[in-house]
Amino acid sequence: MAEAVMEAAQASKNHRWKTDPVLTVEHLTMRFGGLVAVGDLSFDVGRGDITALIGPNGAGKTTVFNCVTGFYKPTEGRIVMRHGHGRHDELVEEITATDRQYSIEGNSAVYLLERMPDFVISHRARVARTFQNIRLFGGMTVLENLLVAQHNPLMLASGFSISGLFGLKSYKDAELEAMDRAVYWLEHIGLVDRADDPASDLPYGEQRRLEIARAMCTEPHLLCLDEPAAGLNPRESADLNNLLRFIRDEQKVSVLLIEHDMGVVMEISDHIIVLDYGVKISDGDAEHVRSDPSVIAAYLGVDDEEEIDIPEVREDMHSVEELETQAAKPKPKAAPARKSKAASTKSAKSASDANRPAKMRKPAKPDDLKRISGVGPKLEQTLNGLGIYKFEQIAKWKKAERDWVDGYLNFKGRIERDDWVAQAKEFAREAAKAGRSPSSRKGGK
Repeated sequence: MAEAVMEAAQASKNHRWKTDPVLTVEHLTMRFGGLVAVGDLSFDVGRGDITALIGPNGAGKTTVFNCVTGFYKPTEGRIVMRHGHGRHDELVEEITATDRQYSIEGNSAVYLLERMPDFVISHRARVARTFQNIRLFGGMTVLENLLVAQHNPLMLASGFSISGLFGLKSYKDAELEAMDRAVYWLEHIGLVDRADDPASDLPYGEQRRLEIARAMCTEPHLLCLDEPAAGLNPRESADLNNLLRFIRDEQKVSVLLIEHDMGVVMEISDHIIVLDYGVKISDGDAEHVRSDPSVIAAYLGVDDEEEIDIPEVREDMHSVEELETQAAKPKPKAAPARKSKAASTKSAKSASDANRPAKMRKPAKPDDLKRISGVGPKLEQTLNGLGIYKFEQIAKWKKAERDWVDGYLNFKGRIERDDWVAQAKEFAREAAKAGRSPSSRKGGK
């Protein structure tokens, strides 16, 4: 019986984002003119979880953060923040049917963030965030940066200046409490001895930790961190991991972070959501995401065939090789050769073979097609399988040829968005000037 209880508790913990979400994003869409930055995105952030939102540059991660924290108002969708355990589905639907922004019942509350201004989201819904670029008050001291984060309770305690001017007890008590909270966080980030130094004098890694501590001084229920490990060395990344675990385990604050450092993501995340061009391609724990073929192909990439140990990826590569072999054989006038199931599926999605780009034999020195933004190792292999090895081939594509490849790869307009043709023309010109194949240095738009 005890074992059954423990297993149930463990299952509940592993799926906390489903059973007890602190934040729910439903069918979120954000358009900028004709550009869809985020398309019909839905996910949950578990209460007490560290949730990572990952994906290549341009995947829409920061746009999601800006919608959650009120910097953007989404084109479509609903963003629900909950205080108190449970989903509160009936209350959420009740508020949605009205024009209210939130509802508070005892210790529980529900907030519709898409309806709220950013300062109300921070103050009432208790959502705090940091940014990709550090935004400390460089001219203020380290201590002052933590005190200014507590201006809301201090202003209320001061009666909007009156109590502060006369030094009333209510304000002095609030000021002392703010000071204690600031010192508490200085101790936990190891900056007590630098409390009176200007924030701009701190090393980069310490500025990152100070920014997180400043956000924590607002007493959030959800802490949103935009690439907190960017620019950190391995020791600083390890310190960051310990700080985030402390925030989750000791402060009971849920964390939603954007991060490119896979060492940080895989080590500390309870839940990972993967985006690619504003669309969710994977959602689960670290083990699930690590072994997801779509993540390996679209985000993490593979270096060579020996490293591909996921059956679905091997099968897909085998289909590409089979297509290349069939294309090289002369076709009899009789019934067409039988294709694999994967090849037939791709053929149905593609346009007429009359629009297929011209191919060539593999040259002695193929161009490094991975220099094109949006092309990874697997896509380069797929293009090579179609007989496309040189930038000058892609540079000559017309709309029909581009659409053919777009349909073959099932890219849904991604080739046009990344403008492969313009990129390829630039790399081809570079190669012509150099009189040789371009170097393997990664480039892009």
